[in-house]
Amino acid sequence: MNSRRIWALLRFALTTVFLFAVWVLFSADADRFSLLFGFFASLLTAALTYHIFLPEHEANLHFFIPRLWYLNRFFFLMFISLYTSSFQVVKAVISGNTNPRIVHFRTKLRSDIARTVLANCITFTPGTMTLDLNDDHLSVHWLLCTTTHAKAAGEAIKTKQEHMLGRTWL
Repeated sequence: MNSRRIWALLRFALTTVFLFAVWVLFSADADRFSLLFGFFASLLTAALTYHIFLPEHEANLHFFIPRLWYLNRFFFLMFISLYTSSFQVVKAVISGNTNPRIVHFRTKLRSDIARTVLANCITFTPGTMTLDLNDDHLSVHWLLCTTTHAKAAGEAIKTKQEHMLGRTWL
């Protein structure tokens, strides 16, 4: 069996396991019929969508399986940045000292999952909202904009998260 076939089977199996776990989590029913129905529905859905769920070009397991030590550090970093930016936004709104702009910049992350998590983290952080993610280009609405230069804006918005996500998903 060649490596492409093995990777396709692995992607199919991982998609099936994920879909079945979601089924069990949301159905909250341990009845035999419910579990069998969920398993076969997961098999059918995985057969139709595994190539979308886990793309072939991300053939490395590190592209979608995070390294737990760095994932925990990333969550801690997000917790800290969430609160610090919340206080900055409150202070700026009360003082009327906002400077909203749309900035565009690139990310160095290679994994689609890592890029998506970065875009969601930017949106989750108060004062910023990701408007578009296209390959490695991001468009972000930044409430407290200090520069419109692409590289400087990207460094101000994403530096810590991008660095930690780069270690979490290779």
